[in-house]
Amino acid sequence: MSALSRPEFHSEEAAFAHLEKVIWAGEPVCPHCGSVDRITKVKANPAKRIRVGLWRCGNCKGQFTVKVGTVFEHARIPLHKMLQAVYLITSSKKGVSAHQLHRTLEITYKSAWFLMHRVREAMRDGNLAPFGGNGGIVEVDETFIGRKKGAEKKRAFHHKMKVLALVDRDTGKARTMVIDDVRAETLMPLVIANVEREARIMTDEHSGYRDVKRYFAGHGTTSHGKGEYVNLEDRSIHSNTVEGYFSIFKRGMKGVYQHCGEGHLHRYLAEFEFRYNNRAALGCNDGDRSSAALAGITGKRLTYKTTHC
Repeated sequence: MSALSRPEFHSEEAAFAHLEKVIWAGEPVCPHCGSVDRITKVKANPAKRIRVGLWRCGNCKGQFTVKVGTVFEHARIPLHKMLQAVYLITSSKKGVSAHQLHRTLEITYKSAWFLMHRVREAMRDGNLAPFGGNGGIVEVDETFIGRKKGAEKKRAFHHKMKVLALVDRDTGKARTMVIDDVRAETLMPLVIANVEREARIMTDEHSGYRDVKRYFAGHGTTSHGKGEYVNLEDRSIHSNTVEGYFSIFKRGMKGVYQHCGEGHLHRYLAEFEFRYNNRAALGCNDGDRSSAALAGITGKRLTYKTTHC
C-alpha cells in the first residue's frame, strides 16, 4: 500500500481518528476546561448537522473536536486533505508549491497558500537549548535571499533579506533565524545565546565573527575568498555542513517557491529547518516526519488576515 493510499488521507472519520491518536494519545482532553473525564464522543449525523469528530465534555458542557486549540482550528478544508498536505510538505526535500498543492488537493490557491503557512507554523520548533554541549563543534554562517520589501535593486547585498544559520555537528541539527544585518553587533549576541561556551565555533573569514574566540573554547576559520574550504592541517576546521544546509534551502526557495515576502521568511526557515532536523540520516522516515509536524499543531493559531498582510 502506497503512503498516500492510507485511510486517513481519504476518510474524515479515519483522519480524525489519526489526529486524535497523535495529539491525545488515546485520552481526549477538553480544550475549554482541561478535563479528561466525563468526555463522550458524539455520533456524527449529517441530517442533524452533527459533524465528524465531535466530542462533548460532561463537566463544562462544551463541545469540541481535536482541531480546537490548534493551528487547524476553524479551517474549512476537510481534515483528510490537510493531512495529505502535511505529508506532501514534510516528505518533499525542497518543499511543495502552493500551486502544486492546490492542483493535487483540488482546493483553491488561496486555501492552499494559507494551509501551507499553517503547516509551517506547526513545524516551528520551540526548543532553544544551546548547541555545542560537551565541547562539540558548531558551524555558523549567514546568507542572503530574495529582496526586502520596498528595496531598490542594487548590485550589493544590502537590499537582500539576511539569514543566520547554526549547525551542531554532533546532533546534526540546524537552527536558523532572520537577521537585520551581518555586523558583529548583530551576529555575536545571537551566537552567544544559542551556543554553549565550551563549544568550538567554525566560520568563514567574515569579520563579524572576529570576537568568537573571546567567548568560546575555540574558533576555526577558512578563507573562502582564497579558495580554502577545509583547513589542510586540521580537517575538522570547515563550515561545509552549514553551507550544505544553505544549498538545500536556496534550491527550494528559488526552484520551488521562487518568491518569499519578508514578513513570511521566518516560516519558510521553520519549514526547511524542520525537514533538515527530521531527515532520514537522523533516523526519521516520511511517516515519522509527518507525525512530528502534526504533534506541533497544538497551542498555535494563525488567521488569514494577519498572515496575508
